Amino acid sequence: MTSKQRAFLRKMASSITPVVSVGKGSVTPEVVQSIAEALEARELIKVNVLENCPDDVKYVAETSGERARAEVVQVIGRKFVLYRPKKDKPVIELPK
Repeated sequence: MTSKQRAFLRKMASSITPVVSVGKGSVTPEVVQSIAEALEARELIKVNVLENCPDDVKYVAETSGERARAEVVQVIGRKFVLYRPKKDKPVIELPK
């Protein structure tokens, strides 16, 4: 992913609210499944890492991205943004 594409996705993500929260269980299979389902429906999601999560936010973002086969777009504070295009017909068209 190029820096221009990443900037485009960051701009889009600024107005969305978190749809998944990661708590004290950290990155469980259930959390990964929720993230994968949300990505399939929306392509671009924001995830909130709660204060009681024992792991670092960057670790949670990278692990969630790997397991859900998504790209980590941005990590800010206790939130991060993931992107995965739909397999059939992507809704978000990235700049080249």
